[in-house]
Amino acid sequence: MDGIKLSFPPESPPLSVIVALSLSASPVTIDSSASVTTVPSFVFSDGRKLSGTTVLLRYVGRSANTLPDFYGNNAFDSSQIDEWVDYASVFSSGSEFENACGRVDKYLESRTFLVGHSLSIADVAIWSALAGTGQRWESLRKSKKYQSLVRWFNSILDEYSELLNKVLATYVKKSSGKPVAAPKSKDSQQALKGDAQDKSKPEVDLPEAEIGKVRLRFAPEPSGYLHIGHAKAALLNKYFAERYQGEVIVRFDDTNPAKESNEFVDNLVKDIGTLGIKYERVTYTSDYFPELMEMAEKLMREGKAYVDDTPREQMQKERMDGIDSKCRNHSVEENLKLWKEMIAGSERGLQCCVRGKFNMQDPNKAMRDPVYYRCNPMSHHRIGDKYKIYPTYDFACPFVDSLEGITHALRSSEYHDRNAQYFKVLEDMGLRQVQLYEFSRLNLVFTLLSKRKLLWFVQTGLVDGWDDPRFPTVQGIVRRGLKIEALIQFILEQGASKNLNLMEWDKLWSINKRIIDPVCPRHTAVIAERRVLFTLTDGPDEPFVRLIPKHKKFEGAGEKATTFTKSIWIEEADASAISVGEEVTLMDWGNAIVKEITKDKEGRVTALSGVLNLQGSVKTTKLKLTWLPDTNELVNLTLTEFDYLITKKKLEDDDEVADFVNPNTKKETLALGDSNMRNLKCGDVIQLERKGYFRCDVPFVKSSKPIVLFSIPDGRAAK
Repeated sequence: MDGIKLSFPPESPPLSVIVALSLSASPVTIDSSASVTTVPSFVFSDGRKLSGTTVLLRYVGRSANTLPDFYGNNAFDSSQIDEWVDYASVFSSGSEFENACGRVDKYLESRTFLVGHSLSIADVAIWSALAGTGQRWESLRKSKKYQSLVRWFNSILDEYSELLNKVLATYVKKSSGKPVAAPKSKDSQQALKGDAQDKSKPEVDLPEAEIGKVRLRFAPEPSGYLHIGHAKAALLNKYFAERYQGEVIVRFDDTNPAKESNEFVDNLVKDIGTLGIKYERVTYTSDYFPELMEMAEKLMREGKAYVDDTPREQMQKERMDGIDSKCRNHSVEENLKLWKEMIAGSERGLQCCVRGKFNMQDPNKAMRDPVYYRCNPMSHHRIGDKYKIYPTYDFACPFVDSLEGITHALRSSEYHDRNAQYFKVLEDMGLRQVQLYEFSRLNLVFTLLSKRKLLWFVQTGLVDGWDDPRFPTVQGIVRRGLKIEALIQFILEQGASKNLNLMEWDKLWSINKRIIDPVCPRHTAVIAERRVLFTLTDGPDEPFVRLIPKHKKFEGAGEKATTFTKSIWIEEADASAISVGEEVTLMDWGNAIVKEITKDKEGRVTALSGVLNLQGSVKTTKLKLTWLPDTNELVNLTLTEFDYLITKKKLEDDDEVADFVNPNTKKETLALGDSNMRNLKCGDVIQLERKGYFRCDVPFVKSSKPIVLFSIPDGRAAK
């Protein structure tokens, strides 16, 4: 491996590759100085290149001469190693971390190494994935929760302590588990002198950002549940905070009592936790109502704001036409007099609002005297009836951003025309300016992201609630079967792009499939309606049970008990495709030859009979059939498929939702399932052979009540 250089982004060192190189004493130059690559890469002396952490890890495994069987000593072991190398990425998911620990812990109960009888890159991949989480894994190591996993981890650390501790000290920040920038060589440091001597300046283009000094805020309005659009903003805040070793504040923008409630606050906190957002504290704009009122009064005294009683429709027309309000030149005394009426919530006060005094002829209509305060006598969900006036978002947001020390406020590009207004408000207030950073709003086909329109669906009873699996809320898509790590990967792939794209859901579900397919258990179901009994005349006289893997390529999925009987159930669609004398494959059993087919007067198949041919080749049969034994141990299932709630790819602002409601968004099919599904828990993800992926929404309670499974899209083109 002479003449190879490992290149990677300084903030994302590929820990498993570095560990493998250290253990195998491979002569690879590690230097991320001035690296422009976005993924770890090996650059060879002749210009060739390999990229991707798992690709590099496998290359090291194949090339290492000092460690025997580092990539297995036969094809089977190498394939098992591949499974574990691919599985290691699961540990990077906040929601799946402990499940993954549990799976590996159980697997290691009677093993010293993951594959074979010596250290391999499978061990390196999982060990590095755990070590890379820093404090999270360190806390579990001190507990007694995963004894086999801890024993295995510690034995590797003890065996190679000097090398591994050096790698961890260099590339892992133990307090948080965040990767740390790779050390720069003297040559690369010298080359960077001049315009890049400031080591605290990373390569991400947050303007004027410094490592350790970035403070961001995620500020949802508590008027609905968190949806996938909000998730993009939340995860970008998380990403930049980690990138710059900064912090995130969660602030509830609770300035509109007509729309807000404690239910929404509680569920937003829950959803933020689901996304794995680590925040310093939770604040509320309502915490600052006294200061905001003082600021509004100060601006009126300085002639930078005024009270306007122009009727709303007329005010809107004047703003569109650039006409000054008749109230614009009120005296300070007149403004303060009306301000007191607003504070009291009097009949006169209800006719008024406070406006900033900018320029009514500005080409940017957002700069035409925006509204700062409105009178609203409704009770506030958090502070009751204390106030009759409430600040607008445009007034409160820059004020609180500055007061809370926010350095960079992330906003979607739909606010672009209001950026000048944001800066002007801070200038008039005499407060510290805040950097604005724009990203594109996430737009998905056939998807509503307007909380007002989503609320309409809830209120009309067209959905079960904000967590309905047809909803784009975080709770809805998780209930549909989406893994949070898939959502994170999908959103971070979009990055902070400012391009407004209408995206398909397929890519998101494809990422999800790549995460669930390698690990989810396989089960069998047969559609109940018109199912057909297939009698095997030479089948077992007495039923017998055999344990088979739930997942042929992932031992961690466990085993399931399969009963073999003389009579089995198959689906009508399969039975109708079979001819007399045809040889078919019964999955997980073997081949059978159909001897007789019985049909009713309408030509539908009602029964089959045949004989087993277990020596037959499964490669030569056209039909591979799922089947279930004819026993009373089978469970009842309801298989539920969902469609989009609306029939138009993109609703415009003036579209009426009711005109585009999809009348058929939910389809339920009754089925029978194998007895092992009695052990499913709510939230478990499985694959039904030949049917697709499903999430358990209602587990087994009693035989008369079906298990409810929700179909998970797999990213293939919709039917």
